[in-house]
Amino acid sequence: MTDFREKLNAAWHERTLQLFTAIVLLHWAEHLTQAYQVYVLHWPLHHARGFLGQAFPWLVHSEVLHYGYAVVMLVGIWALLPGFVGRSRNWWLAALVIQFWHHIEHALLQLQVILGTPFFGRSVPTSIAQLWIPRLELHLFYNTIVFIPMVVAMVYHLVPSPHERAAMRCSCALQPRAAAA
Repeated sequence: MTDFREKLNAAWHERTLQLFTAIVLLHWAEHLTQAYQVYVLHWPLHHARGFLGQAFPWLVHSEVLHYGYAVVMLVGIWALLPGFVGRSRNWWLAALVIQFWHHIEHALLQLQVILGTPFFGRSVPTSIAQLWIPRLELHLFYNTIVFIPMVVAMVYHLVPSPHERAAMRCSCALQPRAAAA
């Protein structure tokens, strides 16, 4: 496993980050489509299921899907952390910490589904932050506060300082290693 994670953060880091970024952007597209359906098209929330949810309604209503994505994000950010150095590492680590909390919120929702008992006196599974913020807006908020440090980390990772570039083990930087020297 250590060898695999080393490859993820060296030789495979650039391609793995591209794949991970595609997954994150597709997830964003789903949430933005759902927000568009609610706020622009004025669809009732239970009909606003994003793009995939229109074809597969059970996807949006499955807490397993949401929890699974939270786990994929958490594992992806954690697995790719060693490939980041300097300023990019600090920002990527911030995304990891925020995603860890986001994962806890989804784990709490999943636990309520498994137990068949909503918490907090609610009629449906409810996360802690959902006590104050409606679910659609909360997911947009959580995805935003995880995404922003990821984007900042990627910018610093793609355009590292000379010192950071020298410490990198991957080929992600936009400038070649020889040009940075």
